[in-house]
Amino acid sequence: MNALVREELVLDPAELGGNPWSAGGVSFCLFSISTIFPGMPFLWSTGGTAIVECIGFSMLALAAIGVFTSVFNGRSARFTAVRQILVGLPAAAFTFGVGRVLGVAVVS
Repeated sequence: MNALVREELVLDPAELGGNPWSAGGVSFCLFSISTIFPGMPFLWSTGGTAIVECIGFSMLALAAIGVFTSVFNGRSARFTAVRQILVGLPAAAFTFGVGRVLGVAVVS
C-alpha cells in the first residue's frame, strides 16, 4: 500500500498522518452511538409527533458530531455542525423515503 501511495499518488505515506484503523474505529463508535438519538422519540411518542421529535434529536446529534469532528479537521465548530446537518438530514430523509416506498417506514 505504501508503494501505491508513493509511486502512483506521489505522496509520502509518513506525511499523511492518521491511522486508518483508528479512524474506522472512531467512525464505527460515533455511528453506533448516534443511531440511538433518532430512535429515542419512538419509545414515548407515535406518528407525526415522533417524527418531528426524531428530526430534532437527529439535528442535535448531527450538530454534536460536527462539533466533535471540528477538533480534528481544523474547521470551526459552527461550520462543521452546519455541514453535518445539511448533509445528514437529506440522507436521513432519503432513507425514510426509501423505507416508505418499500412499506417499512415507522409511521402511524
